[in-house]
Amino acid sequence: MLNDPRSHGLWEKTAPNPPATPALEGEARTDVAIIGAGYTGLSTALHLAERGIAATVIEAAEIGFGGAGRNVGLVNAGMWVMPEDLIATLGPDYGNRLLDFLGAGPGYVWEMVRRHRIECEASPVGTLHAGVGAKGFAELTERARQWRSRGAPVELLGKAEAAGALGTGHYEGALLDRRAGTIQPLAYAHGLADAAMRAGAAIHTRTPATALAPEGEGWRIATPRGLLRARRVVVATDAYTRLVMRDIARQQVVLPYFNMATPPLPEDVRRSVLPGRQGVWDTREVLLSLRYDARNRLVFGSVGALRNSGTAIHRAWAKRALRRIYPQIGPVGFESEWFGAIGMTSDNLPRFHRLDEGIFAFCGYNGRGIAPGTVFGRAMALFLAGETRAEDLPLPLSRPAPVTLRGLRSAFYEAGAQIVHLSEARF
Repeated sequence: MLNDPRSHGLWEKTAPNPPATPALEGEARTDVAIIGAGYTGLSTALHLAERGIAATVIEAAEIGFGGAGRNVGLVNAGMWVMPEDLIATLGPDYGNRLLDFLGAGPGYVWEMVRRHRIECEASPVGTLHAGVGAKGFAELTERARQWRSRGAPVELLGKAEAAGALGTGHYEGALLDRRAGTIQPLAYAHGLADAAMRAGAAIHTRTPATALAPEGEGWRIATPRGLLRARRVVVATDAYTRLVMRDIARQQVVLPYFNMATPPLPEDVRRSVLPGRQGVWDTREVLLSLRYDARNRLVFGSVGALRNSGTAIHRAWAKRALRRIYPQIGPVGFESEWFGAIGMTSDNLPRFHRLDEGIFAFCGYNGRGIAPGTVFGRAMALFLAGETRAEDLPLPLSRPAPVTLRGLRSAFYEAGAQIVHLSEARF
């Protein structure tokens, strides 16, 4: 995307074309202006348009340019945080409300795919959280206990069962979450955009918001070739926030994440590697992830940025890791590679902000953008439509709190991933 093959890699090569979205030129008016064409912005626009509320999305680059088009494509329930820890942070009211809300998130994604006939390789067959060693399996055992106490359809697999599900004996066990699955993430973003436009929303790409100022009872948003006036504004740029309301980005430390895709695996090999086609991530601090696309390419990812010395380091490590975990694949090569940024908040939980009078944002997904972005977009639309009160949303209203030494900590993550991948002798 934008002539950078390492920005979106396989997803850009295999996604259906997005709808035509010209840049904004001249002046326009709308009820709700939405900055950012990722899952949250597109879902907000779609659900507003379905309620007859004028919504206009402006995007600095292209649909899905940020995390929406670069991620692994795992559609997971909940956040990284253990359910009981989440409740301890938010309190029982908001904590239980958020867990129920996000637990139902994957189901709503599958519903959206069906309702709008989105071609995005949706595969609602579950995900496997793989445990590394005794410590990792103990973590999964506790996660299983906490989710089961809430009635979630999760199943703890011992070593033998996990080996059958994963196609490798590399792990001590796994946690199967039947709510979850995989999706072609950029194709899903394109499908949401198409559905939003068919419902009546307007989308303008190559239209960065360069300035935002109050005007009367609303806001004036300047762009390079136009001006958008709106009564209310939704900022849906999350970790990719650049020009306006930059405190959204300043409250997050950037964690780079890369993916590499093999050529399609032969069918006999494919049946022995992740035979149920579940998406996978493991319990390492510098985790790895695995999933298939529709043509049986194995997409392998981990923490790190594919730039400077990182490109060769991470590629070599990925080849070693795949040979170790799945020797049946044989010589490993990659036909696509790409990377993006995950925004990590201080408590690994998302945020609901009122940034100014009439300006709102859901953000801080901590690597869990697909289902949360979709359902938070719907929640934002219901709130702006007057169907939900702010105090009834799954998160309390807050203000961004910038992270100290953000740039230094982000650089540490990037360098630290290289050090780990250089030093992992077991791979």
